[in-house]
Amino acid sequence: MDVYNLAFEWTETNRHWLVEAPIRIAAYIVIVLIARYVLHRMIDRATTGRTRKARNVDEQVETKRPPLLRHLRDRVPSSATSQQVAARRQQRAQTIGSVLKSTVSIVLLIWAVLAILSVLGVNIAPFIASAGVVGLAIGFGAQNLVRDFVTGVFMLLEDQYGVGDVVDLGEAIGEVESVGLRVTTVRDIDGTLWYVRNGEIARVGNMSQDYAVARVEVPVALTADVARAEQVAVDAAQEAIAEPSVAAKVLGAPEMLGVQELSPDLLILRMTVKTRPNAQWSVQRRLRREILRAYDENGIDLPYPQGRIHALVGGQTEE
Repeated sequence: MDVYNLAFEWTETNRHWLVEAPIRIAAYIVIVLIARYVLHRMIDRATTGRTRKARNVDEQVETKRPPLLRHLRDRVPSSATSQQVAARRQQRAQTIGSVLKSTVSIVLLIWAVLAILSVLGVNIAPFIASAGVVGLAIGFGAQNLVRDFVTGVFMLLEDQYGVGDVVDLGEAIGEVESVGLRVTTVRDIDGTLWYVRNGEIARVGNMSQDYAVARVEVPVALTADVARAEQVAVDAAQEAIAEPSVAAKVLGAPEMLGVQELSPDLLILRMTVKTRPNAQWSVQRRLRREILRAYDENGIDLPYPQGRIHALVGGQTEE
């Protein structure tokens, strides 16, 4: 009987530690796990979206725009393929989703730890103060890292550039291959892959948004008829863009701006054509070739004509 009473008194005295505390701790853990699962599912549905098959047989699976990104600006080049559009949107959504899920997990973990410490009777005020000091120290020590992440988040939200865009980031100019929260990778024309920290990007020049302009500058001899040279160049450009392969890249008619530069030995004519994004370079090359051919056929003189070089060697003339 004494043993029974002793056990009852011991159990009654330590009921908080034997029954109440474990139950509350287990309840907090279950609540955190359920909340994390539900919130992660909501984030996945909001950012990932669903996929659908394209109507044409030649097109690949295209990702629909995630619901969370519908209100954001989405500047996709009109010349981009379905694969490029899908990769751009999918990477953007996945990156934002990963940030949101990480934030939710960290917040829930901190809340669970503080709640468990409170159940165990630990004074959490010193922990909160220490966490503030440690967070401040980490913030000062990782300023560049924080700046990279913050800049990356705003770049994604504002859709300044995406996968497949041709951009000028200062030191690196080329096609964007991946966009992350900390680093953007750019492949330049020589095939070099540049890793650019988002916090170091001071300005972005995107050559793949909305439209582009093919600028063609043609040198002409000073003795040439300027008006006729301009008309021949315009006719050659119109003939070039009439071809189906070039017409698909052009959005407007050629515009002759006139004499751009005048020097003692030549003058330069400038012409512009509005094109689709990323098509300005190929259009420029085609127009230069056609204008050069037209000048040759119409007798428009170019500067520095080729000719024979006569040299006087030993009193005799040699060619």
